[in-house]
Amino acid sequence: MNIHHSLAQNLAQLKSNFGNSNDLIVRELVLNQTGEGKLTITYMDGLVSKDAVFRLMESMLLHSGSIDPDDSGSIMHHLAITVGDVSCKTDFDAIQRAILSGDTVVWSDRADVAVVVDTRGGDLRPVSQPVSQTVVRGPQDAFTEAIHTNISLIRRRIKDPNLWLEMKQFGSVTKTDVAVMYINGLVKEDVLAKLHERLGAIKIDSVLESNYIEEFIQDSTFTVFPTVNNSERPDVVAAALLEGRVAVIVDGTPFVLLVPGLFTQFMQSPEDYYHRADFGILRALRYLALFISLLAPALYIAITTFHQEMLPTSLLISLAAQREGIPFPAFIEALMMEITFELLREAGVRMPRAVGTAISIVGALVLGQASVEAGLVSPAMVIIVSITAITGFIFPSFEIGISVRLLRFVFMGLAASFGFFGIIVGMIALVLHLCHLQSFGIPYMSPIAPFNAKEQKDNIVRVPWWSMNRRSGPAPDENGMKPNGVSPPSPSPSGGQGHQRE
Repeated sequence: MNIHHSLAQNLAQLKSNFGNSNDLIVRELVLNQTGEGKLTITYMDGLVSKDAVFRLMESMLLHSGSIDPDDSGSIMHHLAITVGDVSCKTDFDAIQRAILSGDTVVWSDRADVAVVVDTRGGDLRPVSQPVSQTVVRGPQDAFTEAIHTNISLIRRRIKDPNLWLEMKQFGSVTKTDVAVMYINGLVKEDVLAKLHERLGAIKIDSVLESNYIEEFIQDSTFTVFPTVNNSERPDVVAAALLEGRVAVIVDGTPFVLLVPGLFTQFMQSPEDYYHRADFGILRALRYLALFISLLAPALYIAITTFHQEMLPTSLLISLAAQREGIPFPAFIEALMMEITFELLREAGVRMPRAVGTAISIVGALVLGQASVEAGLVSPAMVIIVSITAITGFIFPSFEIGISVRLLRFVFMGLAASFGFFGIIVGMIALVLHLCHLQSFGIPYMSPIAPFNAKEQKDNIVRVPWWSMNRRSGPAPDENGMKPNGVSPPSPSPSGGQGHQRE
């Protein structure tokens, strides 16, 4: 619906549509002393930058002798000189969305268009340190809830005109802005096409966080493993874009989605690239921690229940002495301890930050010691659960940790029912499931399965930067080389390493 030629009708309809809300500000400006030249500005209090609104009014008063109130072109021309982003709109719904987005609308009588001025601002959280993905060495800035701030944080790191941005809106009620960002020439076209296809099929009334979008665009809902990655760090998103991935930025949340999301990507920490390459061997410890966190309770249950002959005699006697008087089998014992620890973990997260950590630590110590003294669990089980909990905190991605926690109970049940045979069958089924998964057409376990020897330089371990002369990620270029890749150091005449070639 287009706007009316009557200013009074436009303002009356606008106030009616907003329910005469008190935060809808309507101000009338008189441009000359005769009182004939009048303009009206409308904006939503709290969504605009007051400084930008003041500059807008100063610009209108400054050019009061040149602005023709009946000529929207004259208004737009003079405001664009000092204000900046100015446009004309005729659709009433589009004007309402602009007001709700923080823009200020300039109305004039007998004009068939309204001038929309970008004055977005208000009280926003400043750029601060990351909360969920902290590093010792590396950038210390994180995304905020403002989509334009997040976009600028990425563009500061990638100063390339091929970094393209597409804006969309989702939610029939919330009208949430969503940005799709990628590097043209590096992104895989079929990945981008699938993403646009899935985004276009979204029908929802509200989008309040990026997970609303994630659940619509992920490949498979019948898996506990995440197929869409997310990060609150601009450097991680910039690195993913340089690998040919696509970033989905949702207004109102500091977490940016990254597609495709592969298994190895969830095991990588940004700090792997900010220390020397020999520190990259620590990434292999995460894979070891993955198996310990997943299988440690199951192995203990299987050995103590079915395969006691695998233990040395002295250790077997020690475990038997510990379990003497324990009224529950090993499976029930492990299940009780694991559920108790999960309850403590959730309580520590939900409690106020000042007391949450103390309660979780003290609760674990007190309950563990009391359970052993009461004869409900054995000391060995407390050690197994503690090691499992410690290794569960090593993963850089919180989502992959949740997957391991859920599967741990499955393997505990298999071990209690079939011993090592159940664990082996479960591992085979898990590997087949992981190899079957895809993320936007890319095998979930690549480059491990299918195995790609050339991509192993930045997989389990990281080799030095000068040795990584191929672009990793889903979309290497035609010859597999980085366009701005580095060359390995040339040998010096004495047989040592020379200077790096430019």
